[in-house]
Amino acid sequence: TRTLSSGINAEYGELTGTQGRVDIINSTLGKALGGACGGYTTGPKEVVELLRQRSRPYLFSNTMPPAVVGSAIKVFELLMSSSELPELVARNTKHFRNRMTEAGFTLSGTEHPIVPVMLYDAALATSFADELLQKGIYVIGFSFPVVPKGLA
Repeated sequence: TRTLSSGINAEYGELTGTQGRVDIINSTLGKALGGACGGYTTGPKEVVELLRQRSRPYLFSNTMPPAVVGSAIKVFELLMSSSELPELVARNTKHFRNRMTEAGFTLSGTEHPIVPVMLYDAALATSFADELLQKGIYVIGFSFPVVPKGLA
């Protein structure tokens, strides 16, 4: 059995050669799918039933708000009808990475749309994020304990 998480990189299965061979998909309805909470698992009926009967998070969780369910359904409809939005995100990510690298910033990760800009100093990361917010650009400066010390 192979598992895969979803996200804005819908072509992940193509990149890894696992498209059509993944039995279980487990993901959140967070950033990549525009939701605010919740998640899902798809797969063979027997696996889903087992998770419903034995999964503690499932047994002790609350129902997702209808607005989140509705928006998630719409996002999946949009993604199934066209590759335009994921392609736009991929182009924008590539452009952002190229320009930030040209400007001398150190970036973490590869082609993922969430682009960590490494400043290596918690106070600087917080200050940088505050200044960007004043200019209308929303970013978060992560520091310890969210990331290891020295990797802000």
